[in-house]
Amino acid sequence: MTGFNISRLRTALAVAGMAILMAACGMKDETPADTPTSGNIKISVDESFQPIIDTQLSTFHSLYKYATIKAAYKPEGEVIKELLNDSIRIAILSRDLTPDEKAVFEKKKLIPRVTKIAIDAVALVVNNQNPDTLLTVDQLKAIFSGKVNSWSALNPKNNLKDITVVFDNNNSSTARFIRDSVLVNQPVKPGTYATNSHTELIDYVAKNEKALGVIGVNWVSDFDDTTAVGFLKKVKVVGISTETDPETTESYYQPYQAYIAQGTYPLRRYLYIINTEGRAGLGTGFASFVAGDKGQRIILKSGLVPATMPIRVVGFRE
Repeated sequence: MTGFNISRLRTALAVAGMAILMAACGMKDETPADTPTSGNIKISVDESFQPIIDTQLSTFHSLYKYATIKAAYKPEGEVIKELLNDSIRIAILSRDLTPDEKAVFEKKKLIPRVTKIAIDAVALVVNNQNPDTLLTVDQLKAIFSGKVNSWSALNPKNNLKDITVVFDNNNSSTARFIRDSVLVNQPVKPGTYATNSHTELIDYVAKNEKALGVIGVNWVSDFDDTTAVGFLKKVKVVGISTETDPETTESYYQPYQAYIAQGTYPLRRYLYIINTEGRAGLGTGFASFVAGDKGQRIILKSGLVPATMPIRVVGFRE
């Protein structure tokens, strides 16, 4: 018995000594556990929503000091690809999963949790020198399909010629939205121009009188954001009508928060968090935060429409 007790004592002393040594050297494992309010994860986000998600993450991190969420902002197609191949478990997109995409997760015995967090919109912007800032949905269809190729064809008083359609990225959610919702699954005309970022898109439109830019409204809706305010000084936001005759149409709507909420602004879309964690981890906690009171108030302030809260009327500054 004496030998056995001495052996156990030596083992206990060795373990205690190692723990003291690691603590003294700062070697203890400080990685927080993966819970709804702690841990380290990466998420992939449609780059159209960078301003609002940056704000959400900043607030979330200030409240939960043991949580680290790193967001990668990418075109919609790349976000979907990463979600399907399990590179990430949390994605933020402007659409739900398709039946084929849901089938991929069913094969993996995963049930994605989809949380609607906001109503968003696609905004159209033109050069400050362009006199045409009011368009009907039918005119948009004609422009994007290639049936109308010049501003003068829309308005004989407009001396500008060829219309240059500009997207932030050919693989972006705004480009897909135009194909799916405006052209109803028809291709966009050849010859459209794609930039590498929203900043480049705004700069291009600001320098080219003939340009028509397509951008997520989040980039021009938050008047407390210096980037949005700077963008609005460089370009004009287009008003859109669902009426067919531009000669008699009087009701044009810009993507103001109230018009998006009421449905009178036609180019609306939803914003979702798609979660494939399979457990209540940090991604689940962040999704709950954004869909909760604090997160919805951030969305309200940004100029988008919260999924679960009343909205205010805010207009764009000229």
